Amino acid sequence: MKRHLSIGIVILAVVVVASGCVSSGTFKKMETQKNQEISTLQQNKADLEKQRAALEEGNKGLKQQVDTLTQQNEAIKKDVGALEQEKAALVAADQQRRQQYEALVQGLSKEVEKGQLQVKQYKNMLSVDLAEKIFFDSGKATLKKEGKEVLKKVGDALKGYENKIIRVVGHTDNVPLAKSLQATFPTNWDLSVARATNVVRYLQEVGIPPERMVPSGRAEYDPVAPNDTPEGRQKNRRIEIMLLDKSLVSEMTRPAN
Repeated sequence: MKRHLSIGIVILAVVVVASGCVSSGTFKKMETQKNQEISTLQQNKADLEKQRAALEEGNKGLKQQVDTLTQQNEAIKKDVGALEQEKAALVAADQQRRQQYEALVQGLSKEVEKGQLQVKQYKNMLSVDLAEKIFFDSGKATLKKEGKEVLKKVGDALKGYENKIIRVVGHTDNVPLAKSLQATFPTNWDLSVARATNVVRYLQEVGIPPERMVPSGRAEYDPVAPNDTPEGRQKNRRIEIMLLDKSLVSEMTRPAN
């Protein structure tokens, strides 16, 4: 009986031991599996952290781009605003020039109709061309009475342009002066300057401030027609009165650096 009991105990122990060995292997297997899962999750977590950092860096870069584009957009808005102001100023200046031209033509309409003068409009100036024969005798610089009457009307018309500089330019044809006149005017340069100066003096007498006027002579070197016909030479003998913007005159007379 005792022998059978001992054998039973031994068998039970073996079974218990065997049962304990199977449970330990399963645990180890489960532990390994869990460790792998934990390692995988940790790797996934690290990858996600990298992705998050990359996204944050990308977002930072995008924000900088947005800020840069916003600044550029504001700068463009300012440029557009400045250009619109310049455009409005140019439109206003052009409208003013048209009004000045129309007013000048209207004020001198009778003289224009008689062919005594011409009024021209350029980009930034007005010009009154006076026929030489009305104002001066051939080879002389003294204003004729008829010329003074026309010139007085021109002066009255120009008084209202206080923001303009009046440049008076004398022009001749290319025919040399007679020897009898060369003692007074050696060349056409001298004659053209003298005529322009006398026109300026008379305009001053009729009330135009001298500081607004600039006389000059171009002799035969700025023709408006060929000098090979009497008609062409007659067109070239003229007095040109130009109304210039003060800013333009300042730029023309500014000394070179």
